[in-house]
Amino acid sequence: MEMNVETFAARVFEAAEQAGIAPAEICFGSSESFTARTRAGALEDYQVSDRVSLTLRGKVGGRIGTASTQALDEESIGLLISGVKESASLIETDEQDEILPPDAHYETVCNYSEALDAVPAQEKIALAMDIDRRMQACDARVKPDSSVVRSAKETFCMKNTLGLDLTHTSNLIYAYASALAKEGESAATGFKLLWGYGMDAVDAQAVAEGCQEDALCQLGAGRMKSGKTAVVIRGGTMADLLSTFSGVFSADNAQKGLSLLDGREGEAIASECVTLTDDPLMPWGLGSSPFDREGAACRTKNVIEGGVLRTLLHNRKTAKKAGVETTGNAAGGGRVAPSNFFIAPGSQTKDELLAKMGDGLYLTDVSGLHAGANPISGDFSLLSRGFEVKDGKIVRPVEQFTVAGNFYQLLKDVAAVGSDLIFEGSPIGSPSVLVSALSVAGE
Repeated sequence: MEMNVETFAARVFEAAEQAGIAPAEICFGSSESFTARTRAGALEDYQVSDRVSLTLRGKVGGRIGTASTQALDEESIGLLISGVKESASLIETDEQDEILPPDAHYETVCNYSEALDAVPAQEKIALAMDIDRRMQACDARVKPDSSVVRSAKETFCMKNTLGLDLTHTSNLIYAYASALAKEGESAATGFKLLWGYGMDAVDAQAVAEGCQEDALCQLGAGRMKSGKTAVVIRGGTMADLLSTFSGVFSADNAQKGLSLLDGREGEAIASECVTLTDDPLMPWGLGSSPFDREGAACRTKNVIEGGVLRTLLHNRKTAKKAGVETTGNAAGGGRVAPSNFFIAPGSQTKDELLAKMGDGLYLTDVSGLHAGANPISGDFSLLSRGFEVKDGKIVRPVEQFTVAGNFYQLLKDVAAVGSDLIFEGSPIGSPSVLVSALSVAGE
């Protein structure tokens, strides 16, 4: 018979003590998701998913063993205990991740909406159908593809026999539409995503209009001339680049030789106008949490401040090796990852950045990030699309060209940072940035 996590944890700790496993720690995660996909006036796909996982860690004979289960029942307790003991017996290294008591203080963070949790499935389906209906009524040049509404809820809980008792729950909803626009021989795809913590954040008309505008504005696209040019990178696109290369700021990667930033704290690695922040305490942030996956209290920190590298992101293991305190960025499984990670916004609007650039490229989309980017060297060569800019004004859409550069150099070449910080359904965000030069391969 299934138990709730509180009852199950108490039973596991009791069994662990009797088996000589001390200290012991439980990590529990549960997730719920709902997805409705519509196409051509009909509900095409409807999915509901619920997942539960629990991991027990415990010290046996000076070694930490680990075992996991997806069932919170009496039979699983015995399997977890035997699994931890067997796992510990196979450990040969003295380098162990310790089980520790709680930190002195944890901040309060909210990115969970009770109202959203109460929205029935029928209302979410109705929203997807409404987006689809509005897409069907779009400009005749636009052929709608699919409209999707998805909600998700996650709970993560940590408890141990040293007094740690932490739980954090978050949820969100997002909606998006995709479409193809055609006029003569010209064709372009469009996409619009909105997200938030209530139904008002995913307005059907805003999704439909945004998707249509994204497709139509690219019709008649030409090619950029090859050469080096100044570039304003749209916030969402810069966030994609930052996400791809976020691993270079991981102390774990740096200590393994997988980042060029090892030992460079205190050095200027970017333009003075670049401040890169990791903020796990951001209200209503997608990556917000008061504690990391090791139970360490999270804190806000500038990874880059005024162009200077202030810190890498650490878990307890990498921090101990570096002789510093953890930054609260343990992501589980020994990994280190950012939370809400973003370039701090400046004061200039996108139009002011374009005006400052004069002639160049407004880069709105890149693709092939996994194949065309080297996350260690920082080099990238990406198929792109955007708009050619003359005298600070957008003059025409452009596509089917490649933008190439190096992420480390790009940070140094940022000439100005915009005020339009955006998170496009991801905890990694950015405002638009003006870069002095990137290489373009077009016609």
